[in-house]
Amino acid sequence: MGRQLLKVAVIGAGVSGLLTARELQKEGQQIVVYEKSNQIGGLWVYDPEVETDPLGLDPNRRIVHSSIYDSLRTNLPTQLMEFTDYSFTIEKNGKYLCFPDYKEVLKFLNDFARDFGLDDLIQFNTEVVSVKQKNGMWVVESKTNGDDQFKKEEHFDMVVVCNGHNTQPKLVNAPGIKKWPGKQIHSHNYRVPEPYKDQVVVVIGHGPSGFDIAFDIAKVAKEVHVSSRCPQVEVRKLETYKNVWQHPKVPTR
Repeated sequence: MGRQLLKVAVIGAGVSGLLTARELQKEGQQIVVYEKSNQIGGLWVYDPEVETDPLGLDPNRRIVHSSIYDSLRTNLPTQLMEFTDYSFTIEKNGKYLCFPDYKEVLKFLNDFARDFGLDDLIQFNTEVVSVKQKNGMWVVESKTNGDDQFKKEEHFDMVVVCNGHNTQPKLVNAPGIKKWPGKQIHSHNYRVPEPYKDQVVVVIGHGPSGFDIAFDIAKVAKEVHVSSRCPQVEVRKLETYKNVWQHPKVPTR
């Protein structure tokens, strides 16, 4: 029995979308990749713009997809980030670079798409507005960015959703935080440290992005205080930074 050929929609041209498209392409399937922006890369595309609501609470805010900040480097070595059949090899000044920055990751993804001919499968600047089943098929309705009047429908045997889940900030619910008059932002809207020059800054969260941002801000801030999730952490000044302190978990409701 011959292999069934399918028409498949892939929503999103980030890492997952590109890999999905390549695997389906190897199987000889007919593929359409929908990408809302004008380029591939998904969350690895740096956007200097931030959302109109820095905490992400306003449902009518201008939404920015990427959470990349300008100083970001990977916290995993390239050996763990590369694909099984496509190596992530970067050299700088004759030395192998193990922890690349976001620009090098994006170049890797663009090279991958080019080498496997994926660019021709992607409809850029195209937003999927609805997906529904009808008569045993999937109906995908899409529109071109900036054109809310004209919407196009295409029918598919299958749909693979690869549009990510990191655009909605998760906020801490600490007593009094809503009444605090100072500036508050979520890390999703952090880009560069300059706005925090000579300020005292509290960073809630000590994961990779928390420490990345804390150390980045420490270059210009007066003081940076990092709140750890672990309640057993003692208040202490970090030895390698003259203006960074670690604190236990901020109480939450």
